[in-house]
Amino acid sequence: MSTTGAPRLPPGFNRLAWSNLAAQSAEQIGLAAAPLVAVLALGAGAGETGALQTMQTLPYLLFAIPAGLLADRVSRKRLMAGAEALRAASLAAILVLAVSGGLSLPLLALLGLIGACGTIAYSVAAPSLVPALVPRQMLAAANTRVELARTVAFVAGPALGGALVGWTGASPAFGFAAALSLIAVILLAGLNEPPRAVLPPRRPLHDLREGAGFVLRHPLLLPVFLTQAIFNTAFFVLQAVYVPYAIHHLGLSASEVGATLATHGIGMVLGALVAGRMIRALPFGAVIAIGPVAGFAAALAMLATIWIPSVLLAGLSFFLIGVGPILWVISTTTLRQAVTPQELLGRASAMFLMATGTRPLGALIGALVGGFYGMETCLAVAACGFLIQAGVILASPVCRLAHQPMVASTSAVT
Repeated sequence: MSTTGAPRLPPGFNRLAWSNLAAQSAEQIGLAAAPLVAVLALGAGAGETGALQTMQTLPYLLFAIPAGLLADRVSRKRLMAGAEALRAASLAAILVLAVSGGLSLPLLALLGLIGACGTIAYSVAAPSLVPALVPRQMLAAANTRVELARTVAFVAGPALGGALVGWTGASPAFGFAAALSLIAVILLAGLNEPPRAVLPPRRPLHDLREGAGFVLRHPLLLPVFLTQAIFNTAFFVLQAVYVPYAIHHLGLSASEVGATLATHGIGMVLGALVAGRMIRALPFGAVIAIGPVAGFAAALAMLATIWIPSVLLAGLSFFLIGVGPILWVISTTTLRQAVTPQELLGRASAMFLMATGTRPLGALIGALVGGFYGMETCLAVAACGFLIQAGVILASPVCRLAHQPMVASTSAVT
């Protein structure tokens, strides 16, 4: 959990960081185990596993904004602890049903949706709490620590979940994930959250307009929001056709396809490890630009495989999509925390979490374009999307930032 050369962070933040590692690991193990159990134990087919994954991602669209409203109104520590306890309860319920023989696909999907609601609330509140726990000059280092934990969980969680299901069956996998969620709750319980000013009573619709208006009118946050939404769309256009493209056009075996996809995780880990040094060595805006530019370079590398079928080019593409965007997440989270007033951080975080809701749109575009015009055309469409998102951020004032902006003071925003 430590990064070489990083400043020493406060003990309160360290509790949050370890809680985040446990929570993210629980989420990834559960996400990996659910479709395996659906197929191996419940006989699910492609349609049913697709519906299961939809239920697990639907809360990103439905509940991100309500979670942001809550994060700005109630104790963020208590909201996160309650959200993680909800996820632990859903995982424990799957465990009990699996042991008793009462687990079914509808119940697995419903409990997955409930657990995902906990994920959303935790993910919205965590970046809103960080600025209250660490001083301004440590925000980038703190976000690096958080993202490194998320990256480790993202890379190791699915492998561990799959191994647990393969070796011991469904019950231990969900039991282990539930235990990790409970550890996250216990760590949060010992965290001292600094007090915040009480906001005046308002209607939720007013709070929603206030948060969305702040992001959409801010000269630095708006281009970041647009870039993030377009990137996620373009990435899932690519993801939608990559596996059949790799097998049928590139002639890759299943293990080679897996190896190319694994470079994504390797890139994420490497990017998280070097993020602190890069933020200290480069202009702040340049670090932000690396992610979108790396995404476009990744799209070009994948597009080149149409004429030069190569497992190395495919692996390079996914590596770039891992290493660049993790720098983007760390730097843009720091930017958002720096320029957003404390009373709006939850709603601002929710807006950016909603930008990941464009992923199903990207997958749909990929399916339609790939089905009607071929997989090569789909890669070209994805490359156009990556070009647009890079252009949006490069043309914005964000890239001209020499340093991390000053932290916004608490103020009423109308």
